Amino acid sequence: MNVQEYMKLPYNYVIKPINDESGTYYHAMVLELDGCQSTGATFDEAMDSLQEAMTGWIETKLAHGFPVPEPVDTDDYSGKFVVRIPKTLHFKLAMAAEKEGVSLNQYALYKLCN
Repeated sequence: MNVQEYMKLPYNYVIKPINDESGTYYHAMVLELDGCQSTGATFDEAMDSLQEAMTGWIETKLAHGFPVPEPVDTDDYSGKFVVRIPKTLHFKLAMAAEKEGVSLNQYALYKLCN
């Protein structure tokens, strides 16, 4: 495949607003392409900048003979997975969830995301 063919594939993008010490802007990244990211003053600028970054990222990989990951279909994931943990950790999480008044699943999700 060439760069243009890869660019037509349905990659998963994340574009989010950032407000930090350098100001307010948008950060954009491609989940499947490790390190492929960019920024812009607006959502559209971030997306345009990300498209340029993707082109360069893919060109570089192909020029050096490295594989380019293809998009991941999120429909392949059920949203459920099983994790084995020590009984003591299970107990601590269950107690913390009870204290917060939420289910263990909700509390674990909160802890994973923060």
